Amino acid sequence: MIKIAVDLHGGDNAPHIVLDGIEMFLEQFDDVEIHLYGDESKNHIQHPNLKMHHTTEVITMDDEPVRAIRRKKDASMVRAAESVKLKETDAIVSAGNTGALMAAGLFVIGRIKGIERPALALTLPTINDEGFMLLDMGANADAKPEHLVQYAKMATIYAKKNRGIKNPTVGLANIGTEDKKGNQLARDTFNLLKEDDSIHFIGNVESKALLNHAADIVVTDGFTGNMILKTLEGTANNIFKMLKETLMSSAKTKLAAALVKKDLMQLKNKMDYSEYGGAVLFGVDGIVIKAHGSSDKKAFFNALKQARQSAKEDVTNLLKQEVTHE
Repeated sequence: MIKIAVDLHGGDNAPHIVLDGIEMFLEQFDDVEIHLYGDESKNHIQHPNLKMHHTTEVITMDDEPVRAIRRKKDASMVRAAESVKLKETDAIVSAGNTGALMAAGLFVIGRIKGIERPALALTLPTINDEGFMLLDMGANADAKPEHLVQYAKMATIYAKKNRGIKNPTVGLANIGTEDKKGNQLARDTFNLLKEDDSIHFIGNVESKALLNHAADIVVTDGFTGNMILKTLEGTANNIFKMLKETLMSSAKTKLAAALVKKDLMQLKNKMDYSEYGGAVLFGVDGIVIKAHGSSDKKAFFNALKQARQSAKEDVTNLLKQEVTHE
């Protein structure tokens, strides 16, 4: 039985969205035991595969991450992370404070031996519906070339096991596709990736090509990765905002909007990265899934499904064996 620890109080819409997502998940999967950490008075689910663990503290979005992890010992997020550390559960899923969850991964669960820097990875949508994995998205603002190579190796294993891609392609985010482009970090990383036979490296990729599925995996430092993510997210949101304003501007456009409403919703869903699940914190000795802070029940369901698949494929031990050669 796979066991997933869930932070009841993580996210903008907790706890009801978390509970709705869990109910949806338990209706579909009977091989998972959910260990729910939080205020038991907030839980309305009665299910044989759900175990409630009462906690008395909550880490908020405004809390300073490291301080909160160290001081709020009975917080739902901390207790859930401890269960992964003690091997009582296989994974943790939270939609809470991203920095705090990364700190819990590092300081409570602990890093995999041999992994120098953790990386936060997210699968983003592409025009062809295949999606691509971007990392690092902000776990480390600075990185060395060898860190980016480790990111590529970890993401390759994950893409094979979680997304069923036999030989995932890896691209290096850069300002041009030519081999010698970019700053010193990019040029040095390019050379290391090119020499590594365990990675299907296809070269540099520009940000304008990402949504066209330039590669299955795109690696970069956390500063650049977070900028790419926020730019894509902001652009998509503003395009739909402008489109809505245009369609609501007159009786004629309102009529047109009514006719294409279903198609527009399909397009919006296609560009929603929560359809792929949450972000994964690579490099820690357990499965850590960060659901989006504004997740609805379907997005949280997808994050739980992602945790289940990772545990089922024993991704953490695969990373230990193949990345660190243990």
